[in-house]
Amino acid sequence: MPKMDQSGGEILISERILVNKIPTLVSFTSDGRIRWFDSAQRCVTLEKEVLGFTPEGSRIRIRAVAESGDGICCVGSGGALVRKDYVFEPLSDDSKRLWCQKLQEYIDSLGRPKSLFILMNPFGGKKSASKIFLDEVKPLLEAANIPFTLQVETKYQLHAKEVAQALDLTKYDGIVCVSGDGILVEVVNGLLEREDWNAAIRMPVGVVPAGTGNGMVKSLLDSVGQSCSPFNAILAVIRGHKRSLDVATLLQGETRFFSVLMLAWGLVADIDIESEKYRWMGSSRLDFYALLRIIRLRKYNGHLSFVPAPGFESFGEPSTYKDAFQIRLNLSSSSQMKSLEGGYKGPNFNLENLVWRSIDGPFVSVWLHNVPWGSEGTMAAPAAEFSDGFLDLILIRDCPKLSLLSLMTELNNGNHVKSPYVLYLKVKALVLVPGERTEDPTKEGIIDSDGEVLARGKGTYKCDQKSLMAYDRIQITVDQGLATLFAPV
Repeated sequence: MPKMDQSGGEILISERILVNKIPTLVSFTSDGRIRWFDSAQRCVTLEKEVLGFTPEGSRIRIRAVAESGDGICCVGSGGALVRKDYVFEPLSDDSKRLWCQKLQEYIDSLGRPKSLFILMNPFGGKKSASKIFLDEVKPLLEAANIPFTLQVETKYQLHAKEVAQALDLTKYDGIVCVSGDGILVEVVNGLLEREDWNAAIRMPVGVVPAGTGNGMVKSLLDSVGQSCSPFNAILAVIRGHKRSLDVATLLQGETRFFSVLMLAWGLVADIDIESEKYRWMGSSRLDFYALLRIIRLRKYNGHLSFVPAPGFESFGEPSTYKDAFQIRLNLSSSSQMKSLEGGYKGPNFNLENLVWRSIDGPFVSVWLHNVPWGSEGTMAAPAAEFSDGFLDLILIRDCPKLSLLSLMTELNNGNHVKSPYVLYLKVKALVLVPGERTEDPTKEGIIDSDGEVLARGKGTYKCDQKSLMAYDRIQITVDQGLATLFAPV
């Protein structure tokens, strides 16, 4: 009968060896725990703490992470993690071979990635991606014995999308974006525009925060109480845990865009995009421009038709799918960029058979979110889930300026959704019909998706530039769990 240790794991190895030059009894169990005693009881779990190991002559160097307090038991008390090595020295060659064999067998059983493709955007955010890669990402991957191919930089907008479309995915077990959210979005769009999209979109994608917003990785790490740091993010990739992610298909005519984070029209989009003119102010430009936009508040005419999630059927008025397409608009398709052919076409279900509701403007802000955090400091949709098959819709139709200013200060903790001026619901599908500003019908608005301009209306900031779609009716549907992300758990 196999021997069991105190945690219930079968003892695979139990013998006296040297640990950091100190002789002690060490046990390795079938649940991946290594225990020994020096000045205190020690425990290292392979799944959570061990990155990898390397034989060095008669020794085995186990490369791990440990809580900075160097506690007496396994990781789990919530302290910050730091790199730490343990040097094991078995007392015979046979013992060393057995240790290496059992360690490797257990690590292989964890399903960790064995080869990664890394995309880095050195120009995003504070232009810190190169330093983050060299100081934090590369050392941890090398410690975990994970080879990688580095795309040194993304050279222009949508370059990452082109790379993902052409990449030989058979060579890799995952793609990692050392960037903000923009490169992640491009990668997902590139995978879904491939001819083999059905297999390609199963490729796990990881994100290391090195941009301005970092909403996706903040959402992932915050969901388990971890800080949004490059160390924690690349550790999640190394451990190889995965979770599904909903993907929204934005459709206008034959033009498609796949969104994984958010869509904004009205106040939030105006702040996000128009504040670019104050980029010299750094991150404070967003706060400054938000105040300016509230003082000179805009409202937009428009119409929303949506399929409510269960429990939200009371929002809006009864409607039908056809009603959303009876509203007359003037298409200005000359401003559109050409949509690529092939790839995924969007979810295949009959929208006309669903129960629709509608809400008319004017609107101060329309905000759709797929995950809780829009950026490291903005918890836009506190009830959002990664793969529930719904988008969270945050609406402001009318709001006094002082109340609006007050609720905007609550964006860092999600309490803005408790305001009586905010409608917060979940939807399965939505048709957005954007209109002109109420105070100046000669000017329209901006539609922003995942931090990039999707459409620019008349009289808007840089309205002469081409955008993917026209400022017109956009249909949005959700695929539950279509994409895959590396995640902390």
